[in-house]
Amino acid sequence: MFSAIKRFLIGRPLKSTELGEQKLNKTKALAILSSDALSSVAYGPEQILIVLVTLGTAAFWYSLPIAVGVLILLTALIFSYRQIIFAYPHGGGAYVVSKNNLGTNAGLVAGGSLLVDYILTVAVSVSAGTDAITSAFPSLHAHTVGIAIIFVIFLTILNLRGVTESASILAYPVYLFVLALFILIAVGLYKVATGAVPPDLHAPIGTPIAGVSLFILLRAFASGSSALTGVEAISNAIPNFKDPAPKNAAKTLLMMGGLLALLFTGIVYLAYYYAIVPNAEETVVSQIADKTFGRGFMYFFIQGTTALILVLAANTGYSAFPLLAVNLAKDKFIPRMFLIRGDRLGYSNGIIILGLAAIILIVAFQAQTEHLIPLYAVGVFLPFTLSQSGMMVKWLKEKPEGWVPKFIINTTGALISLIVTLMFFLTKFQQVWSILIFLPIIIFLFHRIRKHYDAVGEQLRIAAEQPHVPIEGNVIIVPVAGITQVVENSLNYAKSLSADQIIAVYVGFEREEEKAFEEKWKKWQPDVRLVTLYSHYRSIIQPLTKFVDTVEHKASQHNYRVTVIIPQFIPKRSWENILHNQSSLLIRSFLLYRRNVIVSTVPYHLKK
Repeated sequence: MFSAIKRFLIGRPLKSTELGEQKLNKTKALAILSSDALSSVAYGPEQILIVLVTLGTAAFWYSLPIAVGVLILLTALIFSYRQIIFAYPHGGGAYVVSKNNLGTNAGLVAGGSLLVDYILTVAVSVSAGTDAITSAFPSLHAHTVGIAIIFVIFLTILNLRGVTESASILAYPVYLFVLALFILIAVGLYKVATGAVPPDLHAPIGTPIAGVSLFILLRAFASGSSALTGVEAISNAIPNFKDPAPKNAAKTLLMMGGLLALLFTGIVYLAYYYAIVPNAEETVVSQIADKTFGRGFMYFFIQGTTALILVLAANTGYSAFPLLAVNLAKDKFIPRMFLIRGDRLGYSNGIIILGLAAIILIVAFQAQTEHLIPLYAVGVFLPFTLSQSGMMVKWLKEKPEGWVPKFIINTTGALISLIVTLMFFLTKFQQVWSILIFLPIIIFLFHRIRKHYDAVGEQLRIAAEQPHVPIEGNVIIVPVAGITQVVENSLNYAKSLSADQIIAVYVGFEREEEKAFEEKWKKWQPDVRLVTLYSHYRSIIQPLTKFVDTVEHKASQHNYRVTVIIPQFIPKRSWENILHNQSSLLIRSFLLYRRNVIVSTVPYHLKK
C-alpha cells in the first residue's frame, strides 16, 4: 500500500546509470535556480521606496542612484560567483570558498547561514505567494497557514520526483513572469517616451531634500539589495548541470544576472516616473501595472504570474539546500544521511528535511513571515561577504595570470556586501539579532557532529598494534513467554549454534505461574536449562536485563560472549502488529546498549 502511494507520488525508481539524464540544461537551470532572485524584483524596488518615503515623495529620485548601486553590487557578485564556479567546479559556493581560504569556522558561518536562509526562502516565498492569493480571494484568508503548507508539500513532492521533472514543470511560470514584466516595462517605457505619462508626476532628479542623510540612503540601499537574494544558488548547484557543468553554470549565472538587472532597473525607473507610493494594500508592481494597462487582462496576467513566481521562488531552496548539505555532510559536519540519493536520484533526505523545517516555520509564524525578510537577507549577505573575502585571499596567495582584475572585483563585492550586512544590523537589529544567537549554536552543533564522527572513525579503525582477545566461548540466553512454536523455532536455532550453554529465561508475575511453567518445561525441553525470574512490579525488562548483566559479568571473566536470542512472531499483515504487545522490540532496544552482549532476533512468520 505504502509502496504504491510512493510510486504514484514520486514515480518509479531510477537506476544509478540514469543519473546523467537527471542533469539540467541551461534553459531549465535558469528557471529552477533563478526563481528566487527573479522573484525579488516583485519586492526589492518596493523596499527602497519604503525607506525613502519617510523623507517625502520628492526623495523618490534617489531610488535611481540607489538602483545603480544595487546593479554595481549585482555585477560584482555575478562576476565573483562566475570565478567561484570555475575555481570550485564541484559546487559548495560560499561554504567551500570560505572554508578553503578563510578557515573552517568561516566556512561553517557561511554554510550555516545559507542552510537557514534556504529554509527561510521556502517559508517566506510560499507565505508571500499565499498572501497574494488570499488578497485576491479574501474568503481564503482564514486558511492562509493550510494553503501555505499545501504549497510546501506540493513543492517537496515535485522535487522528490527529480530535478529534471520539477524543472520541466516550473520553467513555464518562471518564463511567463519574465515575459509579463518585460511587456510591462516595455509598454511603460513606450508611454513615458510618447508623453502618455505626465512628466510632472515626479520630482526632477537632483531636487534638494530636507533631512536626507548618508545613513538613510545606505539603509535604502541595503533594503533594495534584498533583490539579490538567491544569486549564489547557481554556484552551489553546479553538480545539477549537464556537462560541461562549470561552463553551463557560468552562462546560466550571466543570463540570470542580465535578466535581474533589466527587470530591477525597469521597475525602479517606472516606479519613479509614475511617482508610485508604496502602501500596505497594493504592491508597487500592482500599481505600475494598473497605471500602465488598467484593470484588464494584462493587469491580472502580471499579478497572476507574480503570485506564481513568489511561490515558486521557494524552489531555489529545494535545489540548493540538498547540495550544500552534501558538501557539509562530506566534511562530517552534518549527518551522513544527507549524502544518500533517493529513488529518483535526488538527495531526498535534504529535500524532506527542508520541507519539514519550512512547515514548522510557517506554523510557528502563522505564515506571516514578513518580519523574517531582513533575517533572510542577512543570511545571504553574510556568506556573500565571506565568499568575496575568501576569493580575495585565494588570489593573493596564488597570484595566477590576470589575477589583479579578479581581485578588484572580489574586493568591491566584499566591501559592498559588508556595508549591506552592517546596515541590516544597524537599522533592523530588532529583527536580525537572533542570528547572533542561532549561528554560534549551529556552529557548535557542526563541531559536535564532526567530533562524534572523528571519535567513531578512530574507534572503528583497525590498528596493527591493537591486541586481539580471542572469544573462548558463547552463552546463549533465550527469553521465553510460553511453550509455543515461536519459542521452539528459536531454541532449534540456538541449538544449531556452537554454544557452551543455552539458558531459557521466563519472567513470571505469579508464583503459581512460575511453578506450573517449570513443570511443563521439564517435560517439553528437559535438555535446556530454564531460569524463572519473579517480577514484583510486573515488568519483563528489569529482571531480564539484570539477569543478562549478571551472566555477562561472569562470562567476561572467562572471555565468553553472551548472545540473547529473542523469539518474535511476524503477522501476515503488517497492520496486525498493533494488535500484539511488542515485548521483543522493547527487550532488544534495552539490550542493544549493553556492552559485550550480542542481540539476535529469530522471526517466526505466521501464515494466516
